[in-house]
Amino acid sequence: RDSQQAETERLSRWEKWRRSTSKSLKKALSEVKGLSSYLVLWRRDIRSIEGKFGTGIQSYFSFLRFLVLLNFIIFILMFSFVILPTIISTFGLFNSTIAYTPPKNIDDICTIYKPSGNKGLVYFYTYLKDLLSGTGFLEVTSLFYGYYSIDAVWISIMRYNLPLAYLLATFAYLALSFLWIIKRSVEGFKHNLVHDADPFQSYCNKVFAGWDFCITDPNAARLKHRSLQYELQMDLQEEKLKQKIAERRMEEKFRIYSLRIFINITVIAILSGCFYSIYRVTVFSQENSNGIGNANSQVNLLVQYLPSMVITLANFIAPQIFAFLIKFEEYTPAFEIRLTLLRCVFVRLANIGVLLFSLWSQISDCGSDKCKPCGYNYKLYPCWESDVGQEMYKLMIFDFIVILAVALFADFPRKLLVTHCSCKLVQWFGHKEFEISDNVLEIIYGQTICFIGTFFSPLLPAIATIKYFIIFYVKKIVLIHTRKPAARPIRASSSNFFFLVVLLIGLLLAFVPLGFSIARIPSSKACGPFRNFNTSWEVIPDTILQFPTGLQQFLFGISSEAFAVPFFVI
Repeated sequence: RDSQQAETERLSRWEKWRRSTSKSLKKALSEVKGLSSYLVLWRRDIRSIEGKFGTGIQSYFSFLRFLVLLNFIIFILMFSFVILPTIISTFGLFNSTIAYTPPKNIDDICTIYKPSGNKGLVYFYTYLKDLLSGTGFLEVTSLFYGYYSIDAVWISIMRYNLPLAYLLATFAYLALSFLWIIKRSVEGFKHNLVHDADPFQSYCNKVFAGWDFCITDPNAARLKHRSLQYELQMDLQEEKLKQKIAERRMEEKFRIYSLRIFINITVIAILSGCFYSIYRVTVFSQENSNGIGNANSQVNLLVQYLPSMVITLANFIAPQIFAFLIKFEEYTPAFEIRLTLLRCVFVRLANIGVLLFSLWSQISDCGSDKCKPCGYNYKLYPCWESDVGQEMYKLMIFDFIVILAVALFADFPRKLLVTHCSCKLVQWFGHKEFEISDNVLEIIYGQTICFIGTFFSPLLPAIATIKYFIIFYVKKIVLIHTRKPAARPIRASSSNFFFLVVLLIGLLLAFVPLGFSIARIPSSKACGPFRNFNTSWEVIPDTILQFPTGLQQFLFGISSEAFAVPFFVI
C-alpha cells in the first residue's frame, strides 16, 4: 500500500509538471505570436486603409505585400545558390577557385561574344540609356545570364556544380511560388465557401460576433467600426442588386443582354487590335533595330524600345476602356472585378507572349543556314539568353516608370484641378475611384515578367521587390489624397481569392516560355553556365549519369511518361 501511494504521488507530480510545462509553452508561443504580429510589414498602414476605404481596397494592398515577400524570398534563393557562389569564386574568397571546362565539338565561331560594355569616357546620356535598356555596363554585370559563364566552383575540396545549381534554383523558385499561391488560394476559397453557404449567417456573424473586444485604442476602434460598416454596406448593396435583377422585366433583360453582346464584341475588337499592333511593331523593331547606323543612335534607341513602349501603352489604355465599358453591363461589384480582370489579363499576358514569340522566331530563324554551326542565329544573338533578359528588364523598368508617371502627371494634377477649378467640365470628371481591377493587373503583369525573366536575369526579383515596395507607398499616397471611397464596396474574401487565381494563371503561363527555353532552344555556346550543353535541360541527365546504376534506373523511371502522366493526372 505504501509503494502504491508513492507511485500515485510520483505520477501526479509528473502530471502536474507536464501540465504546467504545457501551459507555460502555450503562453510563451502566444506571446511570441502576439509580438510577431507587430513585425508584419505595413500592418498599421493596411489596417488604416481598411478602415477608411473598406476591405476590398485593403485586399489589394495585402496582395501587394504578399508579392513583396514572394519576390524577396525568390531573390534570397537565387542569390544564395547562384549569385553568391559566383561572387565568392570571382574574388577568390574562402580559398575558392573557378573551374572551366573546354568546349567539346563546338565551332569556334559560336564562342565569340563581345558584350557592349562601356570603355573610356562615357556621356551621361549613355549611362542613362544603359540603365533603361540593360545594355552597356549593365550587360557585363551579374544582372544578366551571360555573366555566369562558370562550369564549377571549387571551395577548398568541395566542387560546386553551378549549371546544376542554376537550373535547380529556377525549378525551386517556380515550385515555391506555385505552392505558396495555392496555399493562399485555398484559404481564400474556404472564406468564399463559408460566405456563400448562408448569407444570413454571414450577416449575423458581423452583427453579433464582428467586434473585437480586445481593442482598447480609440483610433483602432474607429477603424474597426468603419470596416464593419463597409462590410454591412456591401452586403446590403449586393442584396439590393439581387432584388433588382429578380424584378427585371422581359424588355429590360433584352436591352441588357443586347448591350452586353455589343460590348463583348467591342472588347474582342480591342484585344485583336492590341495583339496585331504589338506583333507588327515587334517584327518592325527586330528587322530594323540593327540596320540603323551609329549616327542615328537616338532613332536606334527609339526603335529598340518600340515594343516595350507599345506594350506599355496597350496595357495602360485597354484597361481604362474596359473599366469604362463594364459600368454599362450592370453586374455585381464582385463579378465586375472578375470580368474586368479576365479581359485585362488577356491583354497584358498575351502581350508578353507575342514579344517572346517574336524574339524566339528571330533566335531560331535558320534561313540560309544561319543556324548551321550553333543551332541558333548566333550572328544576331551570340548570347540570346541575355537578350531575352534585357527585354524582360526593359518591360519591368517601363512598367515602373509608367506607374510613377501616371501618379505624378495624371492623378495629382487632376486632384488640383477638381479642388481649385469650378469649371463644369472639370467638375464633371470629379474625384476618381480606386480601380482595383486595373491596379491588380498592373502588379500581376509585372510579377509574370519576373517569373519569366528570373531565369535570364537572376537579379530581377530584387528589382521587383524594390519596385513593389515603392509602389505600395505611391499607391497609398494616391489613394488617400486623390481618390474617393468606392460607391459600391467590394468583398475582400472573394477579391483575394480571385487575385491569386489570376496570379496563378500568370505563373502557369510563365511555365510555357521557360520550359521551351530550357528544353527546346539550344543554349548559347558563348556565354552562361550551359554553354557546354546542347540545351539547359541536359545538365540533369548528365548529372544523373554520375550516380550509381540503381539510383539512375530509379530516377529515369520516375521521369518517364509511364510514371509522369498518371502522376500529374492524380
